[in-house]
Amino acid sequence: MKHLLLAATAAASLILPVSALESSPIPSPGEIAEAAPVSDWIAIAPSDLLVIELVPDAGGKPRRIVIQLMPAPFSQGWIGNMRKLASAHWWDGTSINRVQDNYVVQWGDATEKKALPQGLAAVPEPEYQVRDNARLMSIIETMHDNKVRIEELIRQQRRSAPPKIYAPDMRVKVDPYADFQGFAHGWPIAGSTGLWPIHCYGAVGVGRNMSPDTGSGAELYAVIGHAPRHLDRNIAVVGRVISGIEHLSSLPRGTEALGFYGTEAERTPIVSIRIASELPAAEQPRFEFLSTESDSFARYADARANRRDPFFIQPAGGADICNIPVPVRPVAAK
Repeated sequence: MKHLLLAATAAASLILPVSALESSPIPSPGEIAEAAPVSDWIAIAPSDLLVIELVPDAGGKPRRIVIQLMPAPFSQGWIGNMRKLASAHWWDGTSINRVQDNYVVQWGDATEKKALPQGLAAVPEPEYQVRDNARLMSIIETMHDNKVRIEELIRQQRRSAPPKIYAPDMRVKVDPYADFQGFAHGWPIAGSTGLWPIHCYGAVGVGRNMSPDTGSGAELYAVIGHAPRHLDRNIAVVGRVISGIEHLSSLPRGTEALGFYGTEAERTPIVSIRIASELPAAEQPRFEFLSTESDSFARYADARANRRDPFFIQPAGGADICNIPVPVRPVAAK
């Protein structure tokens, strides 16, 4: 574990010095992502997408939500359960039961009496984070390499043009939730003696009862407010909403304790939840994300932390990791 701690120090939290880019016009983060070459985008396999179909809205418009599932080695026990639940069509006819302002939207069986499919795993609490050294070191090295890539691009920009606004080369950013943080394989990750996925806006987690219960994956929630990082390592993060978050965040807030709905009429029915690969080919959503190991992402992350496009006056010199959302875009069917 000593080597892990040394690597963690080297991969210290995402700390971005103010850089300079005096070209005109100065691109926004979104423009940087849009200009990224095709080779910097990674396709998301349909087998890694969970598709939720809600009943149509009052105007008859369909409401589809697409969730990208966490990759290995994170939260795989719960995700395995979710695949079984989707395959069994268990969620069909359930509902959205809770909408708490600036916090979460939660869905599942409101009665808590619907029988679960056979063979679901009971996932232990240690699985909230990854501690295996072999797996840890590879991810930490990737996080460190990404941080180095960002800093090198910043140095290149500073050499090529005088800074628009002078600021310290480095501002120490203290993360009260982790010893270090960064990006690996398209996801924001934090860590200390282990690694865990982060509760950012749009993150999807597994509802549970009191410890030692960890939830089966049948009860899920999505973050629709300020990042509740205090939930990290206390609840399993299993994915993120990449499309249709507006169908969750715009729902009426629940009037009962913790935002639960008091009556069936208030709940939003769920028509179906499927793994995208189980849908007919024509109905499968297709998305790709910007590789966090690319130079394009390094430029994008720097631009998110140090806004230089015309509206902004003072680059911030850093950013909370949840304020650097990984770009995801739909892909037209071939």
